[in-house]
This record gives sequence, C-alpha cells and structure tokens, in this order.
Amino acid sequence: MFSLGAERAHEIGIAALKAGAGGFAAGKFEEFGFGPIERFGLKFDSPIGLAAGFDKNCVVVEPLAKLGFGFVEVGTVTFEPQPGNPKPRLFRLPADKALINRLGFNNDGAAAVSERLRALKRTRVVGVNIGKNKDVPVEAATENYIKCLELIHPYADYVAVNVSSPNTPNLRELQKAENLEELLSSLQKRNRELGQRPLLVKIAPDLTVGEIEAIADIAIRHQLEGLIATNTTVSRDGLHSANVNEIGAGGLSGRPLRERSTDVIRTVYRYTGGKLPIIGVGGIFDAQDAFDKIAAGASLVQAYTGFVYAGPGFANSIKRGLAAILSQRGFKHLDDAVGSDSK
Repeated sequence: MFSLGAERAHEIGIAALKAGAGGFAAGKFEEFGFGPIERFGLKFDSPIGLAAGFDKNCVVVEPLAKLGFGFVEVGTVTFEPQPGNPKPRLFRLPADKALINRLGFNNDGAAAVSERLRALKRTRVVGVNIGKNKDVPVEAATENYIKCLELIHPYADYVAVNVSSPNTPNLRELQKAENLEELLSSLQKRNRELGQRPLLVKIAPDLTVGEIEAIADIAIRHQLEGLIATNTTVSRDGLHSANVNEIGAGGLSGRPLRERSTDVIRTVYRYTGGKLPIIGVGGIFDAQDAFDKIAAGASLVQAYTGFVYAGPGFANSIKRGLAAILSQRGFKHLDDAVGSDSK
C-alpha cells in the first residue's frame, strides 16, 4: 500500500473494508477486567476510537468496529457537499511517522451522510464531526453549522464541532473567544431544541495557554460535554523528512504531534479540575502513547495516523496493551487512571 500514493491507498483501503476485509474485535474492554466505560451518557466498548478524517462519509463504520475500535468519529461533514482541495493533498512522511493533509473537508454533504447514519446497524458509538463549507465566510459560519447539525442530529451519538482544521480558509478564526462564544452558544441552543446530544469542540494544538483556557471557559459556560484535543498542527518543527518543503501547506499529524497534544490535554485537565471530559488525539502509535494521554487527563483517546502506519491490528493491539499497563500500575478501572499524572 505504501508503494501507492497516499490518497489512492486510502481509497483502496476503504474499498477493501466495504468488501468485508478486516477482522473481528477482541471483545469489550471490560473483558480485560476494567469495567464498562461511560462518557457523556454513552457506553463505550473500548476507550480507543478512530478520529475523524478516515471515514469522512460514513461508509465503513461497522468494518472499522470489527477491527476493534470502540467508537468511530465520521466526517468532517459539511452542510453542502464539496470536493475539497486540488490533488495531491495527502502525503506520508515515513521518517517522521507522520502525515500531512490539506484535503479541505472533501465530503458528500450532511444530507447524504445522515441517510447512511440512519441506515447504519451500529454496534459502536458513532460521533459526527461537523465543519463549515469553504465558501461560507466566518460571519455566516454559525448558520452553516446549524444547518449541518439539524441534518445529522437525529442519527449522531455525539457531535464534534471542528473549528481547528488548518485546511479551510479562516476556519481557525472561529477559535477566537468572541467567535466561538457565538457559535457554541447558538449550536447548543439548537441542540437542546432538537433533543440533547453530547456536543464537543475540537481544538488546534497551535494555541497559547491563555487561548486554551478561554476555550475551556466557553465550553463549560455553554455546558458542552467535552473537548477533543487536538487537531493537526501547522508547525514543521523537528521534522526529518527531506520532502517537507516540497509538500507545502497542510495539517501535520502523527508522532511529531504526540507531546504537544498531550500538553494541551494536561493544560485543559488542570485548568478545569478534570470537570471537562477530554478526548485525546495526536501521535498515538502504541499503548504507552494512549496511556500517557489518559494519565494527562483524557477520558477517551482517538488515533488516525498510527492506524495508517500499523495496519488492521492496530486497535486491538492498543486495547490489549493499555489493559496490561493499567493492570501493571494497579488501576482497578480506567477512570482511576484519568488525570493520574496531572493531579
């Protein structure tokens, strides 16, 4: 697969999953002796989820569940379908165990995705990550997000508000306190009118401590169920791959993001006193990486790039390894480990 272009390999992988390739999940996490996992009023078979960006259009959720993921976040979904940015737009950096993408929210649109969600015979929690259409200016973003929310709301187990992708013009402007206040207030109001779904916001790693704390304040004020930390980074610090400059713009994911995303998790956990649940994502390649994020304050974790590099056995390997680490450390339940290094 790595001999093919990154996006072509991804397309083949999706097709293979659709055709039934894959395996069978290694059971629920509680079968390792660590009890059921409840977050935002939802029950999770495993704390290891697949981050948004892999199954953008909700076409292989159940095959992914059979690979051992405890939950799958589909999207990013926009109200109107859009093709995304020109190709090539997805690149591997094997020397850094990283990816760079500038896909630009390529997806089939909220109406099509909501129909697939409706028809889905799900065995896992399915979250939906929503974003704004590329041609919608920041001042009109709230209405665009609300239209998307209205379509996917009946079928999403939780909704993640993406304001942090670097690949949609001006999207990260929505992380500014005044913009985020309006967006999350309006979305939560409409969410309640439709019937409450857990609402989370996904943030960038490229924020100052003050900006992170301001976002946490807004999330708590509007009673969001949590934060997802973090999205991809625009930084290229410390990379070893020779082709970085040739690739150009895009969000960097994978191992180079590991420590920064964990730092953001720790900042949020300490600032909120653990009152705001966190889904930790960024640079998870093995069970120790997952545990480090949980110990920093993450209640659940997600991966994407690690899955790309490790292949179909990834989720079950992390699940078994994480259970072993928890046992070795003397934790009786996953909840006991959350924030254990930050307290």
